[in-house]
Amino acid sequence: MAQRVTYRRRLSYNTKSNKHRMVKTPGGKLVYQLVKKRVGAPKCGDCGEALPGIPALRPADFARVSKRQKTVSRAYGGSRCSHCVRNRIVRSFLIEEQKIVKKVLKQQEEEAKAAVAKPKATKKKTAGKK
Repeated sequence: MAQRVTYRRRLSYNTKSNKHRMVKTPGGKLVYQLVKKRVGAPKCGDCGEALPGIPALRPADFARVSKRQKTVSRAYGGSRCSHCVRNRIVRSFLIEEQKIVKKVLKQQEEEAKAAVAKPKATKKKTAGKK
């Protein structure tokens, strides 16, 4: 008959945080060993891809790690992946370019209107009467 095993901690319910597995000790006893939760790697906020260069740790362990290990030395490092950062930079650049093009086109349109209206308003100059 199999040996009976009991929980070694106070929580006596089969919950997500209380997963155990059977382990045989070198002395031949069967004991329940606590299994930690699986770790999810930090993800990019835009595309959801795992961030390279940042360790996958549980939140408590992640808090104990130094700042150098939590980030990448780049804009949005530790929050967005390099592809998404590149896309953001290109998008903002193109938006700024679009604004400049709109401004130039508006200015050219105003100049064209002014050029059409000016020839009608020319005046003759009178020679030296005072």
